[in-house]
Amino acid sequence: MNNAFPAAALAAVLMLGKPVQAQPAAGNNYHYVLPLDLALESATEAIRLCSSQGYRVTATVVDMDGVPQVALRGDGATVHTAESSFQKAYTVITLGPEFGFDASSGLFELVKTSPYAPRLATVRNVMALPGAVAFKAGGAIVGALGIGGAPGGDKDEVCARAGLAKVAGRLPQ
Repeated sequence: MNNAFPAAALAAVLMLGKPVQAQPAAGNNYHYVLPLDLALESATEAIRLCSSQGYRVTATVVDMDGVPQVALRGDGATVHTAESSFQKAYTVITLGPEFGFDASSGLFELVKTSPYAPRLATVRNVMALPGAVAFKAGGAIVGALGIGGAPGGDKDEVCARAGLAKVAGRLPQ
């Protein structure tokens, strides 16, 4: 009797029972999807905080591909706030990993210090203003929350950080 088959079958069953690790894999095959409830909760919290300060804002969460996952326009937020919240979040998800920043204020600062960085701000959908922060899982940027509409990107970013803080403990590390 050949014992190779039962041993291989047992190994396959044991491998199938292993829990999946939520961390970036080597290479470009890693893709994380922020759960909708966390994206919605973070955007809602950011708008809540900004509203309590009298700021009428829009919150946009983008996924790893820069595609909007959630877009919430707070009460009284003007139409242009949707564009700025998206562009700030898009900036973090597309340029943050390359240039080592996890908030759009990182590009804002880079533009002030590098003679080459201002050109990045002219790329379609990129905005070199504070107001967006990254969601991270396993040390990798997996999404971003952008806020637009407060009187100054620094205030937008405070609200975005509050939204992130609301859910950060529930993201895989």
